[in-house]
Amino acid sequence: MQMPKPDANHEKLHAMVGTWDGKEKMYPSPADPEGCESAGVVRAEMGLDGFFLISNYEQKRGEAVVFKGHGVYGHDSVAKKYTMHWFDTIGSDFGAPAMGDWDGDTLTFVHKSHYGHGRYTYEFIADGVYTFKMESSQDGEKWSPMMDATFRRR
Repeated sequence: MQMPKPDANHEKLHAMVGTWDGKEKMYPSPADPEGCESAGVVRAEMGLDGFFLISNYEQKRGEAVVFKGHGVYGHDSVAKKYTMHWFDTIGSDFGAPAMGDWDGDTLTFVHKSHYGHGRYTYEFIADGVYTFKMESSQDGEKWSPMMDATFRRR
């Protein structure tokens, strides 16, 4: 039996490979009523023979790491959607992965869980630069910003 090989859909995830430094704006939320500026570092590489992007994230405020996340991104060839599984130091269980699509240079994921709706947008604006926007919604219609960031590849 011939083993499957990554295809062009998996190749698109290579845009996220590398070590990235980010400047972030966190909007006020119940967990952080005042919001803040923070710094992020993303280290991402293709794994599992090129089928998945494996990403590790750290957020710093000052010199202290205050949050960590681990993402696994792939492509579901049956659903014809990109997938994002996310795990972090808050310990939330979001169940099913966020599902996404590319539109030009923008990859957007949406997700619904018992916490509400989330939207996560990666826009590749230049070689080695992307913006990230995280939004939340209770109804999936009216979105509120949670975080805006710009990341640059080292």
